[in-house]
Amino acid sequence: MSTAKKLRLGPLPKTESTKLTFSCPTSLKADLDRYAALHAQTYGEAVDVATLIPYMLEAFIAGDRGFRRVSVQRKTPIVSAKPSFEAGGVPG
Repeated sequence: MSTAKKLRLGPLPKTESTKLTFSCPTSLKADLDRYAALHAQTYGEAVDVATLIPYMLEAFIAGDRGFRRVSVQRKTPIVSAKPSFEAGGVPG
């Protein structure tokens, strides 16, 4: 592991591969590719963008205080321990 400052998204747990398909602006795709490259450099293991996205979204939702507040009021879970996706990349 690099001695550089750690990224907000830490090393990924070992999971099954999941195919995820979505449309995004070219600039976002470029940023995602750069993040994946930096993640690989920081943690010493190459990972593709499609593998990172569920964890990025999970971290985003977990850090959203407004969402957490509404979820607590409704007594619904914030996020699952592991992202689960049905075939075709649709959240399950």
